[in-house]
Amino acid sequence: MSDLEGILTIRHSPRIFYGWAIVAAGGLVQAYTSAVFWRGFQAFFDPIVETFGWSRGATAAAVSLQRTEGGMISPFVGRLIDRYGPRWVMLVGVVITGASFILMSRVTSLWHFYAAMALLTLGMSLGTFIVLVTTVGNWFIRRRARALAVLMSCTAIGGFALPLLVSSIDSFGWRDVLFAVGVGFWIVGFPAAFVMRQRPEQYGLAPDGDHPGEADAERPRLLHEPRMGVREVLRTRFFWQFSLASSLGQLVNSTNLLHLSALKDFGVSPGFAAVAVGSIAIGDFIGRISTGFIGDRFDKRWVLAGAYFFMVVGTLSLGLVNLGLSGGSLGSTVPITVFVIGCGMGFGISIPLRFAMLADYVGRRSFGSILGIASTAGAVLGAVGPVFVGLTFDLTGGYRPAFLILAAVTAFAIPLSLTLESPSRFAAKVRRAASIARSSSQTARPADISRT
Repeated sequence: MSDLEGILTIRHSPRIFYGWAIVAAGGLVQAYTSAVFWRGFQAFFDPIVETFGWSRGATAAAVSLQRTEGGMISPFVGRLIDRYGPRWVMLVGVVITGASFILMSRVTSLWHFYAAMALLTLGMSLGTFIVLVTTVGNWFIRRRARALAVLMSCTAIGGFALPLLVSSIDSFGWRDVLFAVGVGFWIVGFPAAFVMRQRPEQYGLAPDGDHPGEADAERPRLLHEPRMGVREVLRTRFFWQFSLASSLGQLVNSTNLLHLSALKDFGVSPGFAAVAVGSIAIGDFIGRISTGFIGDRFDKRWVLAGAYFFMVVGTLSLGLVNLGLSGGSLGSTVPITVFVIGCGMGFGISIPLRFAMLADYVGRRSFGSILGIASTAGAVLGAVGPVFVGLTFDLTGGYRPAFLILAAVTAFAIPLSLTLESPSRFAAKVRRAASIARSSSQTARPADISRT
């Protein structure tokens, strides 16, 4: 479809704001990607390790490499989106991602696995998360938290597929399932990519479905939307404090690759473990959907701190499953229940809320680039999580110490979130800094002229 055809189609469909079509298409991609990789790849982990006899630390390091490379690529993806738009960036990513899964289904050595994972990193960076969040963030302002919550709730829905994925691998083998996953990504991704559009203003629309020039009680907020550049944001304390808190969340979230293996190591039956880990998607879904209702009504700093509290409690509970104390045992029912609810709700709330917060503070001018840089900061600790847990198993013979330590470390994200500057104070500081910079530039100019 040409740009002209796209403009005519969007302008002649006034009843449904086109931004919601972008949310729907992006949500479908998010759900599929979650089902087969973000949540689902843990189903492949043990079968791959058992096939080749690789150490769990070395195998988990490949996934960590994926997260690290994804973070390094993200800033460039954000700039590509801001400059060329999301559609063609996503199309390239879909091609590479599908091919990467197919190549991974044919690996015969560890370096093949690492190479396939590196290629998958490039494809998913271009074709999924950054593109979708940036595009949705550009089409909404007042309803941004709600739109992002709907988009990211589809990721939680993908988690429900874990038991089905485990069953499919048992029936057909991990190689055939991975091959089918690659083909499926093309089937889902190509149509979704053609739905993507960069900004509503390019099609005669306004964010949130408002009519251009509409004067209502909400319009002043749109007119005063922040318009910060990348360099301005990187000079602020808020960005680095926010990124550190997000990174601590990523540290524990990235270990979901090993949740299934950890529960089996703690003495939980494989079937019950798969159901428990898959059930995290329920809390995840509730958390993401609830963010759409509370994220635009309450102080996001407090809501984010609450999300991290849920994650800390959930991770701690995972480490306590069937832990023997003083001749007894804590059992599995209560700790697993708290683990499922805590990690699900905490992770679900934090994801769309973080993106909405970042957009509220910095605006849409360079949102894609800034989101990419923030993702890089989060990827650093996110890459450490799976390697740390895998190496802990190799060294101690169990997963328990790793998750107890992760719970303690992640707790620091709570005060970091609570002490973030408010958006109004942050905006005031940025305006003062810009005013001082302009004044300095104007006073320096006559002196420069007099010396020539």
